[in-house]
Amino acid sequence: MYYLRLTLIASLIAILGCAKQTSPPKHWFKGNLHTHSYWSDGDEFPEVIMDWYKSHQYDFIALSDHNTLAEGDKWITLRQDSIYQKAFYNYLKYYGEPWVTYKTDSNQISVKLKTLAEYRGRFEEPSKFLIIQSEEITDHFGNKPIHMNATNIQNFIKPKGGNSVANVLQNNIDQVLNQREATGIPMIPHINHPNFGYAIHLEDIIALHGERFFEVYNGHHLVHNMGDSIHMSTESMWDLINIAYIQNKKPVMYGLATDDSHNYHNIGHTWSNAGRGWIMVKTDSLNPKSLIQAMEAGEFYASTGVVLNDVRLDNHTLSIDVKNEPNVNYKIAFKGCKKGKSIPEEFMVVEGNKASFELTDDLLFVRCKITSSKLQVNAIEEMLYETAWTQPVVINNE
Repeated sequence: MYYLRLTLIASLIAILGCAKQTSPPKHWFKGNLHTHSYWSDGDEFPEVIMDWYKSHQYDFIALSDHNTLAEGDKWITLRQDSIYQKAFYNYLKYYGEPWVTYKTDSNQISVKLKTLAEYRGRFEEPSKFLIIQSEEITDHFGNKPIHMNATNIQNFIKPKGGNSVANVLQNNIDQVLNQREATGIPMIPHINHPNFGYAIHLEDIIALHGERFFEVYNGHHLVHNMGDSIHMSTESMWDLINIAYIQNKKPVMYGLATDDSHNYHNIGHTWSNAGRGWIMVKTDSLNPKSLIQAMEAGEFYASTGVVLNDVRLDNHTLSIDVKNEPNVNYKIAFKGCKKGKSIPEEFMVVEGNKASFELTDDLLFVRCKITSSKLQVNAIEEMLYETAWTQPVVINNE
């Protein structure tokens, strides 16, 4: 009887303990979803790139080479420039002869690239660093470049083409979503640098179905994030996309910042370098499923340097808390659109590192742009100051 009583008490304690358990705490994870290596048109070995991002406090990275996955046999012949020859010998010295497979013929050095399966184990650490398999599906319509990334892709996707820019986009979006459905594994397409070659127009994106993400900022030096005298910026495009999407009962489009890094030896505003743009995702664990679920819920922000302590939506109030740096000033701007309107506007600007904005019923959506007085390291175009963009919040989609 005494044993039975102890057993019942222990069971009751266990039940009460389970009832008191809360969801795991959420953390901010930093990552870049657009990266290139020697597997396509980047100029560095994937291991060196992984080392760079991991040592620069990134939590996840997607290697997204053009129309390829890092699998199978691939050899590259090194350029004769001394900078690439020196980089190879540094690679050989650091990783060692047993790791590096290469051959020399007539003073030309050829190197066999390591696959993702081979190098992944050197870098990944649970809860610390994650590599996500990706592909930049690189297509075109006429002479217009049409690129999109497939994040957490499981099988190679061949570009499908189409009879218009929008049709090419939709065909490739559908391929990613079909693979997701067939495998049951979360993966997302996102539209890359719409102003690259001014190939993708606002109307092309408005016509799409199933696309939730695009690059509001891309760190390549040739993509025209800011537009020009006759083409709108990607940020302006973003708001107009969401006005149309909400009015047409579509889920909102979320904005990413990415590196699109290709060049790892020449540094400057005329090169496509690492470290320019990233996303910060708020979730409870570092794995592709958790990251993608959080992104699809809008639980992330894009940045070129500004760090946020928190983005909080509570009691119809959107609150921003910026991590303050000494001697740096911040401008927090709440932007969006009112119901019944077709033009976005700036609702309120606060100077400081904290701000709150009441979400009233007359608003269609609101997002926030935080601009720092601190110059971005290695900036492109005229986007000189560190910036962050939060995701749009829909007030009422009825």
